[in-house]
Amino acid sequence: MPFRKVEPEKLSYSVVRQIERLILQGILRPGERLPAERELSERLGVSRPSLREAVAELQEAGLLTARAGAGIFVAEVLGSAFAPALIQLFASHEEAVFDYLDFRRDLEGLAAERAARLGSDTDLQVVDAILSKMEAAHLKRDPADEARLDAEFHMAIIEASHNVVMLHMMRSMFDLLRQGVFYNRQVMFKQRMTRDALLDQHRAINAAIQSREPEAARAAVEAHLSYVRQALEDDLKASRNEAVAQLRFEHEQARR
Repeated sequence: MPFRKVEPEKLSYSVVRQIERLILQGILRPGERLPAERELSERLGVSRPSLREAVAELQEAGLLTARAGAGIFVAEVLGSAFAPALIQLFASHEEAVFDYLDFRRDLEGLAAERAARLGSDTDLQVVDAILSKMEAAHLKRDPADEARLDAEFHMAIIEASHNVVMLHMMRSMFDLLRQGVFYNRQVMFKQRMTRDALLDQHRAINAAIQSREPEAARAAVEAHLSYVRQALEDDLKASRNEAVAQLRFEHEQARR
């Protein structure tokens, strides 16, 4: 008969599985520091030797990393989906910007639909709380703060969709955006009319999610990212026109 004696699970294995799950679910984030060994062993209810064994296994798997004199951190695994050469291509060719926004529009539209349908009440509270912070930052006219909260708002929706593959893929994409690979988000938040429109769009997204209207949530995200795409196209066109105008001006000055 195909039966085997049940072996008790090693405590270190239970610790490994718990930390893996927290990383997979996006609760423990890349670069986040774990509590000190004594505190973490007490929280987990395991001995320090068992914890050390688990940490060593997770380090070997590339999920945790040790920094001398600083502690144990979740490894920086985001961005590994793209080779440095490809990231450089993204940064140097403007068509990548629009493909990136089209990709976000499709996936984030789906995420918003899922969030409205599957997100817990707590998930929706997080989204709503970030929108409140965005409104406060808007009044302060702080482009850097608004750009940061914009990313947090979108990521909160993706987290509320409860799809771990989408979560980690989009964190990787947002990390490239944060680095300025595709475009400088802060520029958009420096323009009053654009800032006002973006805030209204985020309010519409939040309202649809809070009302648990999946189709409306998806449509609101798609409309928002279509607006961002058009705004960037207009900005690039204006920059090109200004460059031509500058050449004409310099040429005219030289003729005098």
